[in-house]
Amino acid sequence: MGATTAELEERAAGRLESYRRVMYRTFLFSAAAVAMPCAAALASAYREGEIGLPITIAAALGTVLFLRYNTRLIRTGLKGRLPRRDIAASGALALVLSLMMLTHPLWCVVPVFWVSTVALWVRSWRRQAALCAAAGLVCAAVISFADGPPGHWTVPLLVFGVFTAASAAALYTNVYYRRMWDLHQEADAAREAQARLAVTEERLRFSRDLHDLLGHSLSLIAVKSELAMRMAEDDPARAREEMADVRRAARDALREVRAAVRGYRAVELDAELAGVRAVLEAAGVRCEIGAPPDLAEDTRTVLAWVIREGATNVIKHSEAARCAISIAPYGDSVVLEMSNDGARASGGAPGSGLAGLAERVEVLGGTLTATRQGRDGFLLRAVVPA
Repeated sequence: MGATTAELEERAAGRLESYRRVMYRTFLFSAAAVAMPCAAALASAYREGEIGLPITIAAALGTVLFLRYNTRLIRTGLKGRLPRRDIAASGALALVLSLMMLTHPLWCVVPVFWVSTVALWVRSWRRQAALCAAAGLVCAAVISFADGPPGHWTVPLLVFGVFTAASAAALYTNVYYRRMWDLHQEADAAREAQARLAVTEERLRFSRDLHDLLGHSLSLIAVKSELAMRMAEDDPARAREEMADVRRAARDALREVRAAVRGYRAVELDAELAGVRAVLEAAGVRCEIGAPPDLAEDTRTVLAWVIREGATNVIKHSEAARCAISIAPYGDSVVLEMSNDGARASGGAPGSGLAGLAERVEVLGGTLTATRQGRDGFLLRAVVPA
């Protein structure tokens, strides 16, 4: 095949880590979206003389520390840990920074952002609703009473509803991203479990076959050998006969084991097509495969070898984004075509893989050709008598 099991596992782990980094950077962009309005509000309040330099510096440092705590929450949370100390510290900072809404309403992004971040690790919808309501309550209390008591009781209620809804929207977006991350982790865990299960099933099958093949033969050899030992002095002729039976049983067992090993080493067309699809798609190549017709066993084996070598060449010697495999009858023959759209410029002497395939195909009276198509295309074509 084009890649070993270890290489496939490494690629899968790399894709998972790459998606984790994408998730982390997405949340970092959200943090930057919080920092910009806070900085603008702080600069506006200082410029208009609403706050002095000490408060400006303290608010700026508090914002930086708040974003740092939230960044740690995201980074450690994506790794499966819940840093409660960081949650408490960032919550306290969010509450203190919310008082800056007295100077500018843009500071309302702080409690909303904190709720949306903490909600990533709070799975209960009741607790999530309580967090949203708490953020709405803080914003309503500070904004509505910033310039004295509100003119009507509906004002704080309206502000509470608006900011609770904003917190819920931000929370829903982050929870959606967190769910996508969980699905990626579950898919990776399922892939590993499936691989372990396949290995376990194959070991069980091999152990059953080995027991069935050798159990009877070895028992017969043991019984015959013991009988020959007892008769070696009293009846040498009978002992020789028993040892001859032992030799025949050992040769039969050896022949059966060799036949079984050949069966394990045989390449099966359907299994090869499924394996090639998995390997190519793991390497980022979209694979299109047509269903093969009913063929003779030796023909299926040869075509399976062609597909295996073709997939290896696609991975090693191309930059393909798409690979198509078709097997169709053509008169008294069957034609296998394997094409891709990312052939590299040829350089150096050709390898021995295609030469070996051509020899395999010629044994059945077929032909194998490998040609470029257009600027980047490549076609591997095998014609074998059906």
